[in-house]
Amino acid sequence: MSGLRAVVVCLVLACAAVVSPIATAAPDPALRPGWSALPVPAAAPPVTVKDLAARGPRDVWATAYEHAADGLRPLLYRWDGTAWSRDTTFPGAGEPGWLGKVQFVGDEVWIFHNRAGAGEILRRSATGAWSAVPLPQTLWTYQDFAAVPGGAWVVGEDSTGLKVLHYDGSAWTTRSTPDDVLFLMGITARTADDVWAWADKRTGGMAVLHWDGTAWRDAKVPLPTNGNVHTMLLEPSGRATIGGSQYTDGVGRTYLMTFDGHAWHTTYPPLGDTYTEGMVRGPDGALWLPVRSDRAFQSKYARVDGSRTTFSYGSKRTNAIDVEPRALVRAGTSLLSLGTVEIYGTKPNLMSERRGG
Repeated sequence: MSGLRAVVVCLVLACAAVVSPIATAAPDPALRPGWSALPVPAAAPPVTVKDLAARGPRDVWATAYEHAADGLRPLLYRWDGTAWSRDTTFPGAGEPGWLGKVQFVGDEVWIFHNRAGAGEILRRSATGAWSAVPLPQTLWTYQDFAAVPGGAWVVGEDSTGLKVLHYDGSAWTTRSTPDDVLFLMGITARTADDVWAWADKRTGGMAVLHWDGTAWRDAKVPLPTNGNVHTMLLEPSGRATIGGSQYTDGVGRTYLMTFDGHAWHTTYPPLGDTYTEGMVRGPDGALWLPVRSDRAFQSKYARVDGSRTTFSYGSKRTNAIDVEPRALVRAGTSLLSLGTVEIYGTKPNLMSERRGG
């Protein structure tokens, strides 16, 4: 009997030696569960969020606009790793207009600015000084903006139709697109000669275009039939992910297309008809995006990792009737979101949440 007891004790000790290192290991900060609320300086409601971009955990910029009595007013916020603050030092901060996409070009921050109808690129130097690069012409619609070292793009429309404006650091030129292109819906870039855009076609449907430094060409991406494109996520590794919706009998479902360097692969995660513009690659390697919440007092986020999709909720907000994160970004080992929250009896104002880090 004593011999059997000795065998049992040895087995217990052996199991403890195997299990203990796993059970006591510190969790990866990037995967630490739970979203926490972050205060954001209030604006004049209602507020609309435009973009959120991060250079690192202590350098995150967000753009939005408030609805003032005399029209839209631009809003610019910065996260320094500790708190959100509002920046009112940029040219035209107190004038009608709005701010769009934020891009990092070298050690500068570039932001598209609609200044009372005229377009310009705001540039913030490493010392904090602002300057502006005006567009060569005023457009009816400013659809999107992208910038990388060596080149910037603004796409939109004027009285003659589609306009694709290219800035090489010293001068603007107008670039033509394939004849079948009616309108560019969005644009993004990895380098000056690796630029991507998604477009409506004159013959119907959508196409993905690629700029190789010389010309725009149809990239022949096999988009789903009756589908549209919301966003395109480019990564330094060469991987690319397209998010959009496919419509069948008037009902939409979200799709994701991933390019692994050789071919495109399409999946349909259980996201309903989620608008995927806020999609980012998280610090854990999975795709994250805000989704429509089934709880009026909490935001909701989806995590898509291969074939597995899971969901998490943000902080509970007292008397909230709509919590809607609109933009998501990776900031070091954290995920930051920015959007709006509508408290009963008020109009939507800014909200922010953080996960991990």
